[in-house]
Amino acid sequence: MSETRVPRGGRVRLGAVEGDLRVEPNARIEAEGTLAISGTARFDGDAEINGDLRCGRFTSDDGTVRVHGNLTVTSELHARDSAVEIDGQLHARHVDVDRGLRVQGPATAEEVEVGGILEGGSTLTVTKVSVGGTLRLAGTLTARSVEAGGSIDVSDVALESLEAGGLIHLKGGSVERAIEVGGRFVSDEPLSFGALEVGGVAELKQSGKGGSVEVGGVFTARGDLAFSSLEVGGMGSIDGDATGESFEVGGKFTVGGALHLTRGLEVGGSMSVGRELTGDRLEIGGELSARSAIFSSSAEVGGRVRTEGGLKAARLRLSRKARATGPLVGGTVEIDDRARAEDVFGESVEVRERAEVRRVVAARVRVHSGATVDEVTYTESAEIDPDARLRAPPRKVDALPPFPL
Repeated sequence: MSETRVPRGGRVRLGAVEGDLRVEPNARIEAEGTLAISGTARFDGDAEINGDLRCGRFTSDDGTVRVHGNLTVTSELHARDSAVEIDGQLHARHVDVDRGLRVQGPATAEEVEVGGILEGGSTLTVTKVSVGGTLRLAGTLTARSVEAGGSIDVSDVALESLEAGGLIHLKGGSVERAIEVGGRFVSDEPLSFGALEVGGVAELKQSGKGGSVEVGGVFTARGDLAFSSLEVGGMGSIDGDATGESFEVGGKFTVGGALHLTRGLEVGGSMSVGRELTGDRLEIGGELSARSAIFSSSAEVGGRVRTEGGLKAARLRLSRKARATGPLVGGTVEIDDRARAEDVFGESVEVRERAEVRRVVAARVRVHSGATVDEVTYTESAEIDPDARLRAPPRKVDALPPFPL
């Protein structure tokens, strides 16, 4: 195949080129209409093209190639130890650039791999993007998978997966499968996702809807949040309502609205819910406060629980030295050694050694030695240890008063 050469420092005007074009360092080409090359455009150093460039293959070595127009490559764009800057649009099948790629207009490709910085002023539509450093894009990013070793700062996204080592900042959009980031994640507008995994800090500035969420440090959602599972190792908050399957918090967490779960809630640290809390299972190692809390299966309190309307579960246990403020309502209720509660309602209530309860209302009641109960009301049986302290004799009634919740 024939080859056309542009010498070092040359200034030429070119239109159609049959075969290959070889451009030596510091050359400048004025395109007559479109610079159309049937073969390969080879650049050996810095070069500048004024106008549109179209070629079968594009290669660059040790320099920066600037295209003041559109760039269309039928097959591969490869820049070794080089950068490519395009004022217009980019169309290529495969893009591999070592140092940096800047595209001002829309860009489309099958695969894009950039060792340094990828920067776009418009949209980017690809199958796969891999960036060693930073990805910045002003328009919508549409891709199957996106990876960056450093940071990602883009507008709306429509992706299958997204991964960065440092920072991800999105305007909003959807990520069908997983978002993974080692440092910080921020979404400015509503976001839908399959999974979100963040090693440090995650912030959803508006609503979010997705699958599993796992944050090692701090998690914040400014609007409503829907999820399958949520696990936060440190601190966090959801300003609106939250719905999901399971929730686990190790530090301090606040839900401003209601929290509805289909499975379990585990609180290792401290958690507050502004309105009602519902779920299947509850385990509290630290503290929990809510307007009301209803769990269909079980609730075990190892620390402290505070409610206005009450805590209800089919099986409810206040563990040793635990504290409850507000009514406790259950089928079976156990108040362990040295635990303290106010009003307790249930089918069967057991108050163990040295526990303190203000009032018990149940079908069946058992009070152990050393326990203190102000008042006992029952319908079927009351087993009171002689060494228990009751401030009034147990009272048997035909029917119990209505329970809270």
